[in-house]
Amino acid sequence: MMLLALAAGVSDTPGIVMLCAALTVGLLGYTFYIRSTPAEAQEKSRLAFLRERKETVYENLRDLNFEYRTGKFPENDYQQMRAALEEEAASVLAEIDALEAAKASGDPVIG
Repeated sequence: MMLLALAAGVSDTPGIVMLCAALTVGLLGYTFYIRSTPAEAQEKSRLAFLRERKETVYENLRDLNFEYRTGKFPENDYQQMRAALEEEAASVLAEIDALEAAKASGDPVIG
């Protein structure tokens, strides 16, 4: 069919260009369209944030121990990083306990 159109001197170039332009505009519009209300914009409570942070710190400790056992860290660096992560875990756990105690006693929790 294309050969017949070419033999007759009919060119599809303007149609193809228009189709490509329309597809480009459509894809760019879809990609960069900003929604007025983001789908994942849920407000996290302080307690939910701390629980998530606790899991992250524990995961970091597991990774650090694994990497130390495989020989990627010298003893001094391992001890410093482990102490920092354990200190952070302790402060997160203390804050979680304080928030849960305040919640259980009915005190208003700020944050």
